[in-house]
Amino acid sequence: MYSPQSADLQFSHAMPQQPLRAIPNNAGSVPGFRTVPRTGVIHVMHRARALGFAPDHPEWANLGQGAPSTSWLPDAPPRLERIACDAWDQEYAPVAGRQDLRTKVAEFYNHFHRQGKRSKYTWRNVCIAPGGRAALTRVAAALGNINLGHFIPDYTAYEELLSVFRSFTPIPILLDPANAYRMAPAALEREIVSRGLGALLASNPSNPTGQLVAGEELRQWVELSRSHDCALIMDEFYSHYVYGRPDRRVSATEFVEDVDQDPVIVVDGVTKNWRYPGWRVSWIVGPSAVMEAVASAGSFLDGGANHPLQREAIKLLTPEVAGREIAALRTEFGRKRDYLLRELARLGLVIEAAPQGAFYVWASLKTLPREFRDAMVFLDRALEEKVIVVPGVFFDVNPDRRRPHSCYRDHIRLSFGPDMEVLRRGVAGLERMLRGRARKATGA
Repeated sequence: MYSPQSADLQFSHAMPQQPLRAIPNNAGSVPGFRTVPRTGVIHVMHRARALGFAPDHPEWANLGQGAPSTSWLPDAPPRLERIACDAWDQEYAPVAGRQDLRTKVAEFYNHFHRQGKRSKYTWRNVCIAPGGRAALTRVAAALGNINLGHFIPDYTAYEELLSVFRSFTPIPILLDPANAYRMAPAALEREIVSRGLGALLASNPSNPTGQLVAGEELRQWVELSRSHDCALIMDEFYSHYVYGRPDRRVSATEFVEDVDQDPVIVVDGVTKNWRYPGWRVSWIVGPSAVMEAVASAGSFLDGGANHPLQREAIKLLTPEVAGREIAALRTEFGRKRDYLLRELARLGLVIEAAPQGAFYVWASLKTLPREFRDAMVFLDRALEEKVIVVPGVFFDVNPDRRRPHSCYRDHIRLSFGPDMEVLRRGVAGLERMLRGRARKATGA
C-alpha cells in the first residue's frame, strides 16, 4: 500500500453532515421544469473555467476530467485524423448501428475473449450507441421492475442515471477500503441474495478506485449472475488499461457460456480504450433479445450514433490495430501511473489501494494538515495553483439523495490520463500548495 511512509459556480459548506454538491442550474424555477444537476466532474470543470482554465492553457494542469491523452504513443497505430463522407454516410444510421460495425465488434470479442468457445457473438448481439452515457441510459431504460445493485464509490454519472428511471430501485453496496475496495465473490453472493438483486451495475476496472475484477474472480461473478438470475451490467470502458500483466485481456464476455442466454451485458466504446473521446461511438454487447430492447430504447432516447464515425471505427477494431493500441497505452499509462503514485505518496497523500487498471488514483487526505483533509477545501486550494482534481464526494453515488450522510469527504480522484508534462505541472502545483502552507506555519 502506498502511503507517506512507503515511498461562476459556488459550493455550500453548510450542514457538514450532508453531501457537498455544487449549486446546480435553476431550471426548476421555470414552470414545468425540474432542476437537473450536472455530474461532479462537470461541476469542477465549470469552476475551473470560471477561473481561466482552457485545455491548451500552459499553466493549468487538468488532473480532474476523465479523458485520456489523444496524442500518438510510441509503437501505437497512426491516429485517424481525416474522415471522408459519402452520400450514404450523410443519412441517418440505423438506431442499432451499422451492421458492418456491429459485426466487427462481435468479431473483436470473439477474437480477444472467446477463442475456443462454442457460443460466439454475432452482429445480433451488438448495439451501437452515441457514447457511453447514452449506452448506459439505453440499458437502464430497458430494465424491468427490479432491485439494481450498484457500488459506492463508482462512476459519478451513475447517480442521475439511476434517478431518472422509476422502473427499478437502486440499491447501494458500500466497498470497504479495508478490503482494498474489492468485493469478493462470496460477499457479492450475499448481496445478491439478501437484497434480492435482479441486476448489478459496475465499472471494471473501477472508476474511481482503479480496482480490477479479473481471472477466476471475474469467472465467479459471471457464474453468480447466471445461477442467481441477476443481470451483470459491466461498464468496461477502461478494460484496456490493465497493469502488471501485459498479456492480460479483461472482459466478462470471456466467461459467458451462451451469448444469448447468460444475463451478461457489457458496455464499451472507442472513448477510452481507443482514446477517441470526441467521437461518441460506443456499443452494448449481450443477448440478442436485450439488444432488441436497448435498440428500441435508443429510438426514443437518442436516435442513433454518428454515421460516418461508425464506419471509421471499424478500422480500429481489427486485431492488429487494437492489439498495438492496447500494448502502447499500457506501456505509457503504466509509466504515468507509477510516477503519480510515487509523487502523491511523497506529498503525504495515502493511496489505500494502488490502481490495477483505468487511469485514476483514489487518494485519501486523512494524513494531510487538517485544513486540507476536506476535499472541497483541497479543491479550492488546488484551483488557486491552477490544478484540477475531483472531490471524492462526487463518487458517492446517491440517487434521489436518499441517504442523508456523505462518504468520501476526505478523498479525491486524480487522473493520469493527460500527458506526462501535464502530470508534472500538476504535481508541482500541489507541492506549492502543501509546502506553502508549511512555510506559512513556520513563518518562513
